[in-house]
Amino acid sequence: MITPEMIANFPKTPGVYLMRSADQTVLYVGKARNLRSRVRAYVGPDDSRIHIRFMVQQVVSIEFIVTDTEKEALILENTLIKQHRPKYNINLRDDKTYFSLRMDMKESFPKLSIVRKVPADGARYFGPYASATSAREVLKQLYKLFPLRHYPLATCMARKRPCLYYQIKQCSAPCCGKISVEDYAALAEGAALFLEGKNNEVARIYKARMNQASEEMRYEDAARYRDLVKAIEVTVERQKVVARGADSDVFGIHRTGDELQVVLLHIRGGALTGSRSFCFEWELETEEGLASFLNEYYGQENPIPPQILLPLPIPEPQALEELLSEKLGKKVAITAPQRGAKLEIVMLAQKNALTAAQERIKKAESAEDLLDELAERLHLGCPPKRIECYDISNIQGEMAVGSRVVFVDGKADKSLYRRYRIRGVLQSDDFAMMREMLSRRFKAESTEDRPDLIVVDGGIGQLNVLSAVLEELGVEGVEAAGLAKSRVERSMESAELRRSDERVFRPGRKNPIVLRQNSAPLLLLARIRDEAHRFAVTYHKTVRSKVFTSSELDQAPGIGAKRKKALLSHFGSLKKVKEASVAQLAAVQGMTETAAQKVWEHLHQAKT
Repeated sequence: MITPEMIANFPKTPGVYLMRSADQTVLYVGKARNLRSRVRAYVGPDDSRIHIRFMVQQVVSIEFIVTDTEKEALILENTLIKQHRPKYNINLRDDKTYFSLRMDMKESFPKLSIVRKVPADGARYFGPYASATSAREVLKQLYKLFPLRHYPLATCMARKRPCLYYQIKQCSAPCCGKISVEDYAALAEGAALFLEGKNNEVARIYKARMNQASEEMRYEDAARYRDLVKAIEVTVERQKVVARGADSDVFGIHRTGDELQVVLLHIRGGALTGSRSFCFEWELETEEGLASFLNEYYGQENPIPPQILLPLPIPEPQALEELLSEKLGKKVAITAPQRGAKLEIVMLAQKNALTAAQERIKKAESAEDLLDELAERLHLGCPPKRIECYDISNIQGEMAVGSRVVFVDGKADKSLYRRYRIRGVLQSDDFAMMREMLSRRFKAESTEDRPDLIVVDGGIGQLNVLSAVLEELGVEGVEAAGLAKSRVERSMESAELRRSDERVFRPGRKNPIVLRQNSAPLLLLARIRDEAHRFAVTYHKTVRSKVFTSSELDQAPGIGAKRKKALLSHFGSLKKVKEASVAQLAAVQGMTETAAQKVWEHLHQAKT
């Protein structure tokens, strides 16, 4: 419990405070312009905010770190949150994987590529896009307007003639000198401005180039610029202008209990170019949660616009404005508009946040209903919140691997996936392999959460193995089921083939449970089983590839992946490496005389 004595010696300066529990775990990290005044707000039994009173009751000590400025406190707060991951701070996770388009203008012939991350490497990034498919569709349309190269520069320059994209006028063929570096740079700059939503500026530039080319009687170039301007104008007409003024990020929020839904709209060149949605748990004030979100979001190297519009004012925005302005290199304004067109855009973001929150609640309720139905049909004791599924992949017992996938509340949680290399079974025995994998999963010292339901790919045999292992290890409270694939059946009276229904086997039942085909419970089980199979096969391919591509060099002392690659690249084959002398081996880049001597001895011992 926070008491006045704890904060009696707090200074009235900017800084960061850390609240700790009895076991010294950091519960919350906050920043303040005035440390004593800010922390004093948590003291007193008359605070009506129940969530804050609950957090305060767990605090046994408060530390503070003084900084010179509020901006330094903001930076330090972000660093400490990443270090400690406090329970009551934001755990910022996007609801999707987003993609961006990258173009490095420092290259001779810049190329657009699809990337997941946006590091501060000096390149220009555009987006984000909700999926790689969306980003590829943007590229597809963009190449029709701006014929940039499609392939890596080294691949392009190795060509002796233009590729097919040049023939269909979607590449300007810089590899074969069909366009100068200057003209290509103009194309790349036009594409960048177009992606940034500055369509009017692009059209103005190319109209000027068209007129100049016409005056210089370069009519082919003038016609190309004319077609480009027309294509841009047609594309611009299809876009819906939603704002005026500078580029901006517009935020909308909706709070349901301790869950805060945030929607971000990207406004570029007066057009809505994309959106993102976030949901996280937050138990303190909404304003403070939004401020903390902004600090963490823009601390992840996301693009910073000159204007950020919010639905409500955040406490002490000046420090964040200063920090973002420093990162962007020009003034960044954070405002909560009260009227006009900017307020309309904020209200649109608010509407999107409400819709996203309602959709999330509907999905949660739908998943809950699905798990209730699954529990009823399989005669489970309770709805299976956590479902695990296991599968085996091998080639006649060789290179055997196993997989585990986990679905929580009906959705895959890939952070809980596990891969197993089967080492105790040397022959083709799927039952023994399953026993080894399950035994390792439920070993006595395991602290991992127990599943409500385990599904194995197979029929009564695999289910019996699962039940036996659970009984041997004394695992209680875990339901088991086996999902057998459908089989091809032929009727004696008919020549037609048909597939039987997929069947679910349960312990203690002689006959399988047949769920209605295409029903939601069966589709969920099938999806879990197929995901376990995919994960196992993918791991098996990786192991198999390593085994098939291994060589005697892998066992040589002092030889890692880099030296192995250098030796094979230099000599061309393992045979020639064996034929080389110690001096020739030592001459390879990255090798030393000692390493060369060990490699030579290892290869010649293996040879004899």
